[in-house]
This record gives sequence, structure tokens and C-alpha cells, in this order.
Amino acid sequence: MSKKPQPSLADELKTYVVPFRHDGTGEFHLKSHKTDEKGGLDKEGATRIIEANRKRLNDFQEKLYAQDRWSLLLIFQGMDAAGKDSAIKSVFEGVNPQGCEVTSFKQPSATELDHDFLWRSMVALPERGRIGIFNRSYYEECLVVRVHQEILDRQKLPPQLVTKNIWKERFEDISAMERYLARNGTVILKFFLNVSKEEQRERFLERLEEPAKNWKFSMADIGERALWAKYQAAYQDMIRHTASHAAPWIVVPADHKWFARVVIGSTIVSALDRLDLHFPKVDKADRSEFAKVREALLNEEKAK
Repeated sequence: MSKKPQPSLADELKTYVVPFRHDGTGEFHLKSHKTDEKGGLDKEGATRIIEANRKRLNDFQEKLYAQDRWSLLLIFQGMDAAGKDSAIKSVFEGVNPQGCEVTSFKQPSATELDHDFLWRSMVALPERGRIGIFNRSYYEECLVVRVHQEILDRQKLPPQLVTKNIWKERFEDISAMERYLARNGTVILKFFLNVSKEEQRERFLERLEEPAKNWKFSMADIGERALWAKYQAAYQDMIRHTASHAAPWIVVPADHKWFARVVIGSTIVSALDRLDLHFPKVDKADRSEFAKVREALLNEEKAK
């Protein structure tokens, strides 16, 4: 009897990936995505998956680096206190930092404002063999800039280019850029950490009540919270217009941090599993040279 084929890693983890992935096919409504989903897991079961995914990610990262063909770009977006920082720290625990680089995009500098809106992100893209992690990204140009029109005024665009179509045009520019990157070997995964307004309130209170977390709180966060509905509408429009097969959005239920980490880690390792990563093979001539070097090194010990 022939043996049944072993399920792939992607098959094993699809329960924690497929329901949350949007690649532009079909309609998208943000309200239809629950923020408190647990995927049938409890915290203990989730911890086992998180730890297994860390080991898998560490293995894949070594092969990605050695093979030096693909790069991986991970984008994290979400409201304040959605858990972006802690998710990145948890998912990549134990991964060789030499193969990863985290870039956080804050308020643009004067130099950055003198360039196009994608410039500062493009100079931070990962090299082949590397993992680039964007904690916020060029998508802020269709989110915070859209909600706060006064920021757009500071971007020095010629007035005749700032029309009612500017957000549609930025979506088109971003999608074209992501297609270009994908065609050049960059795997793109975009995570929206979908937290509820009530859970955000609880996390803000925690930051205020615990001295060790006071530094995380800013009065500006409360101002942004008051604009919740506008941000939710902006996120929905952004995901609808920029999700694609080459650069899908993963709408991560973020009310339970442990489940968010299951979804993020499972999505990353599933994508890397599809790349057929492996350590480069040494050709026959090199193996012959290696044998000679090995013999010479062994003879050094004998000569002592």
C-alpha cells in the first residue's frame, strides 16, 4: 500500500491563516472580522503553536539568508495599543537578529518631506536573504494623513495635484510598487492588528495604572481614539484597494494577544514554507577542495 502524503506546513496551519487572509478577491467589510477570535484555542494550546513557529521561523530564516534569493517584507499596521510592538518581539524571539531589521516610521523629517511619499520606505527595504519588518509603513500616508488633512498640506505637493482622487492614486501607486517588489523576489505580508475600541480602552488604562508602562502612553493617543470611526473607514478602504495575491492583508484578531501571535507566526512560516528554501549545495570541485583542506587541518593536529 502506498503511504498517504504528509500534510504540508501550510495545510497544518491553514486554520490560523486562511480565515484572516484577504487577497483582493471578493468583498471586504471590516466589521465582519471579529476582533476577539480565538480559533478554537486556549492560551496553553496557543503557546505550543507559538513556540513551534519560532523554531520553524529560525530554521527558515537561516535558509533564506544562505540561499540569498528571496527577501521577506512584513508590514504591521493597527490602532494605538493594538499590540504591534509586542507581537514583533514575541514572534521573532530567538531568530538571528543579523538576518532581520525592524524599521519604525514616525513623523517624517524635513528631508523625508522633500521626497515622494514612498521614498523613506523604499530605502529601508530588505536585501535578498533578509527579513524586513515595518512597524507602521507607507500605509500611514493613506491613514493618518487621510484622517488629518493638515499633514497632507505639509507635504509640499503642487496644489493642482491634491485632488479628490489623491487617495485612489496613492492606492494605485502602492499596489504598483508592491507588484514590482514581488516580481523581484520580495515576499510581502501585511498585517492589520484588528483591536476593538473596548480592548484599546483596557490597554490604555493598564498603561496609566502600571508605572512601568506609563512611558507607552501619550495624550495624543486619546485624541486619535476620538477619531476611531474615521480610522476604521480609512483602514477598510485601504485594505479593499491594496489587497492582492502578491501582497495580501491579514486581518489579525488582536483582542487576545496570544491568538494574534498564532495568526502572525503561522502566516509567516506558511509563506516561507512555499519558497522551497534550502542551503546551497556545494559542487563536486568544491567538495574535492574541502577534502584537501580538511586533510591539511587534521595533519596540523598530528604534527604537534
